[in-house]
Amino acid sequence: MIVEAQISIQGSKAAVWDAITTIEKASEIVSGIDGIEVVEKPARGLVGLRWRETRTLFGKPATAEKWITDAVENEFYKTRAESDGFVFLCTKTISERGGGVMLTEIHEFMPQTIVRKMMAIPMRLVVRTVGKKAIMQDLSDIKAAVEQRSRRQESPCST
Repeated sequence: MIVEAQISIQGSKAAVWDAITTIEKASEIVSGIDGIEVVEKPARGLVGLRWRETRTLFGKPATAEKWITDAVENEFYKTRAESDGFVFLCTKTISERGGGVMLTEIHEFMPQTIVRKMMAIPMRLVVRTVGKKAIMQDLSDIKAAVEQRSRRQESPCST
């Protein structure tokens, strides 16, 4: 199953990149994230960064360990998580669009066992609608944070 969403942000690619890659502060930007615990930081770059992310799903806290598998600065990064017989892949991509940027997020849910594959069939509609709504909320939160920072930087300082 694949769920994709995108949002236009008035800001630079660097500002969006900073907002989406400062993982340890993600819960301060994204309202759907209850907590972040960085597990492993690479010596440099993003590839290999691992963290535990806690969200409230269906009224209960759910924690997943995620890690960055591929990244190109100011362009994209990919994550992977494995839980309960599923592999979850996510790609966040930044592209320039009309004076701002487009932030696109693609989630792929891949059942790994026969039981999970059978369960995934009736879940497709729920995952697509609920998942897209959750992803759009995350993207909207990132947009608000980037645009708010951009407005603060543009305002003249009073002396």
